[in-house]
Amino acid sequence: MCGIFGFNWSDDQYLRKAVKKTAHRGPDATGFYNNGRVSLGHNRLSIIDLSKAGKQPMSNESGDIWIVFNGEIYNYLDLKKLLKKRHEFKSNTDTEILLHLYEESGTEILNKLQGMFAFCIYDLRKKRLFLARDRAGKKPLYYYNIKDKFIFASEIKAILEDKDIKRTVDLHALQSYLTFRANTIDKTLFSGIRKLMPGHYLIYNLKENKLALGKYWDLKENNEMVNFNYAEKELKRLLEDSVKCRLRSDVPYGAYLSGGVDSGTIVALMNKFVSVPIKTFSVGFNIEKYSELSEARFLAEKIGTDHKELVIDDKSLKYLPEIVYQGDEPMSDPTAIPTYLLSKFTKKYCTVILTGEGADELFAGYPQYKFMKAHYYFVRPLPRIARKSIFLTIKKTPDSILNKAFRFSSALGEKGKERFKNFLLSNSFSEQYLNQVAIFNQEEKKDLLLSNIKKEDYCKNYEKKYFSSLRADNLIKKCALLDFKEPMVDDLLMKIDKNTMAFSIEARAPFLDYRIIELSAKIPDDLKLNGFTKDKFILRRVAKDLIPKETMHRKKKHFFVPIESWCEKELSSLRDDLLSTNYLNKQGIFNPEYIKKINRGFNNSKLFYSRQLWSLLVFQIWHKQYIENEKVKI
Repeated sequence: MCGIFGFNWSDDQYLRKAVKKTAHRGPDATGFYNNGRVSLGHNRLSIIDLSKAGKQPMSNESGDIWIVFNGEIYNYLDLKKLLKKRHEFKSNTDTEILLHLYEESGTEILNKLQGMFAFCIYDLRKKRLFLARDRAGKKPLYYYNIKDKFIFASEIKAILEDKDIKRTVDLHALQSYLTFRANTIDKTLFSGIRKLMPGHYLIYNLKENKLALGKYWDLKENNEMVNFNYAEKELKRLLEDSVKCRLRSDVPYGAYLSGGVDSGTIVALMNKFVSVPIKTFSVGFNIEKYSELSEARFLAEKIGTDHKELVIDDKSLKYLPEIVYQGDEPMSDPTAIPTYLLSKFTKKYCTVILTGEGADELFAGYPQYKFMKAHYYFVRPLPRIARKSIFLTIKKTPDSILNKAFRFSSALGEKGKERFKNFLLSNSFSEQYLNQVAIFNQEEKKDLLLSNIKKEDYCKNYEKKYFSSLRADNLIKKCALLDFKEPMVDDLLMKIDKNTMAFSIEARAPFLDYRIIELSAKIPDDLKLNGFTKDKFILRRVAKDLIPKETMHRKKKHFFVPIESWCEKELSSLRDDLLSTNYLNKQGIFNPEYIKKINRGFNNSKLFYSRQLWSLLVFQIWHKQYIENEKVKI
């Protein structure tokens, strides 16, 4: 795992300053290449072959192909066997595999790679830069291309060392952020800076200064369905192989362990391939009823790991500005705080960490899938008047009973119930879905953003993109595809990447092996969400002999971060400052009247409005730090 950077001209000062900005991604070595036409920089985090032979930028034998690479190629030993007959190797790294593979196959190499990666290959013979990002989007890659200037980097903060780049907010990207608490489109929050999307490559023609994008992989709905026996056996085989190859490392490794099925399955499989106890790490707040630490401890004892815990409290809030800075773009997932602090804690013991990311998207682990299925079968056939009656009944139901069905029902309050009413009454699948998951839905964004800002119609766009040709047997697949392509990448995966790499830790996600992803597309919906309550059905069947039955049947417990209390108390002064009418009028993005509406309704819908306030405050902190270039302290 490393940091990469480059541009299409010569400027040693900019090169060194930019690479220094991402030193946390690779503290073990720094490398530069500049031939007067192209400049490349690299921060190395040594994982495989710790010798100087693995230093980057790296070239082939003849010196006419250079590479900077971030990530891991898990099938590099198999590829090396094929290449060894025709090439001379000077290291044991997977980086060198890419060089020689490119010599033989050019841009066709991408379909041969099993791993997580973002890289740039500079081909002097063809006078081009070839950039690529892994299929799921585990490794970030950003670029800037205005006129004849082309820059790329693992993190935006490196690009911004070019002081000629104007820092302004991209309002299309902002609306995506307000929807998903992370920006999921190919534009970033910085006007002019873009992301190379997952499963894509980029070729920059240095002779003509032209950029071309291409897609080499995509997850699509698959009509070829597998049966239960095949799905169970193949998923188990692939998970074992995925975990095994992710244990290749010349530095200490471990795993993040919650009390659930996903991370528990990964740790149990790791345990099959080692002779000493796996190091596992858990984090929780010092509020017992919301913490998963006891569940994680139970699981660690049953599996037999070398387990360590980190207990955090309200003082952890002071790290928020630094976490926002590390993210490059605003990400308002509150669990970024415990992830950041756990990574800081873990670095004392490990450099490589395995995680359970991706299982909920691939095997239907989220509660919204259950609601969507229930709506399709029980609500959709009903006339509007009957749906209203359902809502009125639910509205009169005591909170104590509602909380048994959904843990945070009462905390969502009146606004949460209003969203649920919209969900019940709608026949649009995208509108139903977004009313459950969006921080700000379509109407709320219209009220929040000033009238001169053109509003994106996410319901209309997503209805066409994800929910066309919907049937009873592919409803869950459609919903999961949206999650896989949108919030998973820029919320979950970027949260993990930015907050682990802040402390030079490489995170690996075995569930997101592309072979498992492609298998999941062939698994029928009813083997993922069986009935209306049995989520991750096929994964639980695979895990039944790996983890305790108590863990198998425990209800999913979302990680708790006390943002309600923080928005009301600890963040009150920051809230008064960054969301004041004077500041908002000066900024020219948000309507102060919506903030007043939040303040008036906060006590009746604390959890609902605290999620919105948290997202707005994270954006404002980001705006202060990156757009206004001012520090923020909590």
